[in-house]
Amino acid sequence: MLKQYTFKDLSTPTLEALIRRNADDTHAIQDAVQQIISDVRQDGDVALRSFASKFDKVDLGKLYLDKDDIEELAMTITRDQQRALEIAFQNIHKFHSSQLRRERTVETMPGVKCWREIRPIERVGLYIPGGSAVLPSTLLMLGVPARLAGCKEIIVCSPPQQSGKINGFVAYCLQLLKIERIYLAGGAQAIAAMAFGTESIPKVDKIFGPGNQFVTKAKSIVQGMANVSIDMPAGPSEVLVIADETANPAYVAADLLAQAEHGPDSQAVLVFTSDPILVAVNTKLDEQLQILPRAEIAKMAIANSYAVKVDDLQEALRFSNQYAPEHLILETDQWESLTRHISNAGSVFLGHLTPESAGDYASGTNHTLPTSGYARSYSGVSVDSFVKKITFQHINTEGLSQIGSTVEILAELEGLHAHKNAISVRK
Repeated sequence: MLKQYTFKDLSTPTLEALIRRNADDTHAIQDAVQQIISDVRQDGDVALRSFASKFDKVDLGKLYLDKDDIEELAMTITRDQQRALEIAFQNIHKFHSSQLRRERTVETMPGVKCWREIRPIERVGLYIPGGSAVLPSTLLMLGVPARLAGCKEIIVCSPPQQSGKINGFVAYCLQLLKIERIYLAGGAQAIAAMAFGTESIPKVDKIFGPGNQFVTKAKSIVQGMANVSIDMPAGPSEVLVIADETANPAYVAADLLAQAEHGPDSQAVLVFTSDPILVAVNTKLDEQLQILPRAEIAKMAIANSYAVKVDDLQEALRFSNQYAPEHLILETDQWESLTRHISNAGSVFLGHLTPESAGDYASGTNHTLPTSGYARSYSGVSVDSFVKKITFQHINTEGLSQIGSTVEILAELEGLHAHKNAISVRK
């Protein structure tokens, strides 16, 4: 059963506490991650093999699987499973292809032309979790825009299974993406390996991918140490569902549980407009929990989640925009009138027949999204995440006469006379 609050009765400290989530950034996690990073920097592949033995319970010979290994594993899944992955790949590819746009040249003054050109990030690292859940969908969500962007090298890391390999679903996705090698490293140690490089794993320019608190902390640490960037800060996965009297309680409960089953620290928030909605949703939560294989995990997440009662849908959006959810679901007939009022959200799911799981797998949008309130300032992963945009400019004789005196005056008032002279010698 969800804990209940009433929006208009929330004190400022209580509201701020709810918006902060359940994330507990303990010193113990930071200290452990820093030690892992230090070990990988110092001992490279030796450290990775040691961590594989310690955390994954597997003794590795080589730290990667090559094309032949991947092909063998990909053949272990059924044709129906292959087809499902192919459809997801095609939809993700179609949606992200629309993001490839060339910008026009702008003449800011006669003879002064400026423009931007796109260049791919040359070597990117994709982290694909493989702990409590198998996530081939994440490989598609990261690999497709990386391919579309034109990245020259795509380095993929994922923790080994007890067989010392990966599952067939991830292998088939690697084939769809034309990636011929995957590195067997998980957790913070994989992030450190991609950030600094080891004997086997190349150093990358940017790291992508979700993970647990250790992975998240490792990403935040290495971006300040290794001359590497990351896709975004992130934390446990989350959903916020806004439901009014038109909502189907079974659908709402299913959407909350779909997020809750990710892990005990996931958060599922219900914002509702009348008491009967909450009663009905709690009943459906109990019913659906009985048949979930990951029920114990989902129960822990629900225990850490809550429901907020609001007077109307406008008040619901005020709370939602403050919370800034990773996933926002509008379970209402009035969704069309509400979308323009959404200012902070990672990805939005509209109406009664649009579950968040559609976006997680196959509708086409990306599921690598900002969490922990970072939707206030970050977007989800897209083709833009894998490119740089370089500005260019060209000035001809007319342009120099147009802009020259302006630059000379501005340079002189700032006391930068060499800047002024760079114009003057040309005039």
